[in-house]
Amino acid sequence: MPQVIADRKQQAHQVVGHEEWIEARRKLLEREKEFTQLRDELARLRRALPWEKVEKEYAFEGARGRETLAQLFDGRGQLVVYHFMFGPDWEAGCPHCSRWADSFDGAIVHLNQRDVTMIAVSRAPYKKLAAYHKRMGWRFKWVSSNGSDFNFDYGVSFTPGEMERKAAFYNYREQDPDASEREGISVFVDQGKRGIFHTYSTFARGIDMMNVDYQYLDLVPKGRAEDGLPYPMAWLRHRDRYEG
Repeated sequence: MPQVIADRKQQAHQVVGHEEWIEARRKLLEREKEFTQLRDELARLRRALPWEKVEKEYAFEGARGRETLAQLFDGRGQLVVYHFMFGPDWEAGCPHCSRWADSFDGAIVHLNQRDVTMIAVSRAPYKKLAAYHKRMGWRFKWVSSNGSDFNFDYGVSFTPGEMERKAAFYNYREQDPDASEREGISVFVDQGKRGIFHTYSTFARGIDMMNVDYQYLDLVPKGRAEDGLPYPMAWLRHRDRYEG
């Protein structure tokens, strides 16, 4: 008869021999394969979405001074923008977005080899972005959209009126955005003389799969261990603000 032990949450786990464990793992593998196939199909459907042309001129401020959206592609054909939560009056970047950003530098090196430029965009003035960028030791390109409609047009910044009403268009529906700045990822493609096109955007839990440490936490017995917290990431801090 299999031994049963309880973890710290008093959840029961069978303890079995190697052969029985392999059999249980094989059954789970079938479900994982189904998920992988569904994920591949979702990725295909994302790429098959219609495009919308970017008709407005946007200006950004960064280490190179003023740049247009076209210049942000840096000579490549595809651009991934991480909408980093950092409002004009904030003194530091969002700790949640900072967690995602901790993995950018390594990934960007490889993305560049596949005709992809990846950057972060926030509404805070570039001087604030540069200071925080230095504090966190990052290397990825980060520009300010302060003074342009970019963040508002792509659904990640909200007006005082929207915040007062607790109603704004975020994640493809009218809802309380909870904060004046929200997270998201947008994708653009440069078609030369035909222009620049917006091909995809995702928000909220849609960016979950781009978080490296969550994917590892999903593998371990305790999982994300966020049950009972005031909100899922209440435990999170800037990486240089953890104790111990």
